[in-house]
Amino acid sequence: MKKLLPVWVFLIITTISNAQDWVVPADRQGKLSPFGFTDSTILAGTQIYNTNCRSCHGTPGLGNVQPLTPRPLDPSTAAMQQNSDGALYYKIFEGRVPMPSFKTALSSNEIWAVISYIRSFNSAYVQSVMPEITSGAYPGALISIALSLNPAKDTVVMKIKAVKDNTSVPVINAGVRLFAQRTFGLLPLDEEQVTDANGYARFGVPSGIPGDTAGNIMFSARFTNEDMFGAVSKDTLLQAGVKVLPVSLTKERAMWNTVGKAPWWILLTFGSGVLIVWGFIFAALFKLRDIYIIGEHFDTKNQTDNRLSNK
Repeated sequence: MKKLLPVWVFLIITTISNAQDWVVPADRQGKLSPFGFTDSTILAGTQIYNTNCRSCHGTPGLGNVQPLTPRPLDPSTAAMQQNSDGALYYKIFEGRVPMPSFKTALSSNEIWAVISYIRSFNSAYVQSVMPEITSGAYPGALISIALSLNPAKDTVVMKIKAVKDNTSVPVINAGVRLFAQRTFGLLPLDEEQVTDANGYARFGVPSGIPGDTAGNIMFSARFTNEDMFGAVSKDTLLQAGVKVLPVSLTKERAMWNTVGKAPWWILLTFGSGVLIVWGFIFAALFKLRDIYIIGEHFDTKNQTDNRLSNK
């Protein structure tokens, strides 16, 4: 019994911790979307939700969530809708077990699009939009990000400037991140960098990172502190990777290939099977033919015997 006590204590503590509310830091509760929610953002959010969220949270309104611990919330329920926009953003961005973090899988605007979809199930919801979409550090200015590749193709150079009234100044002391778009999300490259006095930040590109057939990689840049500099991002295609030629699954001999390139043992096995099956069929037909002939013979013999006996 004493040996089982620690196990019971662990289970009780785990159950209590899972049942606790998901606490969102106070400074994240009031975060607002940089754009208004519209039919187009709801449509975009619907597609993102169906791809990344529906498998656990189910179809809104149907309650068909996965039986996980803690149990995922249906987006249409009051328990989900009582969260502030900032709380929803924080939870999607950070995640917690069993919900993954989407900080590297979704951009800031994509997360807000998902939230706009969630809010579409709340008829009483009234949105508050971030008062200024442009940078808080450079009031009234439009932030511009440009990405380029150095001659050695091992460093991505990021240049950021603030443009206002046809005048541009470098954005300095801004924390920035760089990601490479992969099949299943965004791959962080290097550590967070801070722009210098000229608005530049540089990120090392790992050697051998796969690109497309031309060696191109889609890079995505964004600010670490979006509250200060705005939800600005920049996607740029740069030839910084290794050329990767798609592998044909039908080029060599394979089980799923055409007859001409299928493995010889597959052809032999299939051919032998066909011959055996047809052999059984023909053997059965010949047996039926023999039975028919024997039957005909007995009928003829019986008829002959009957005629002789009648005489």
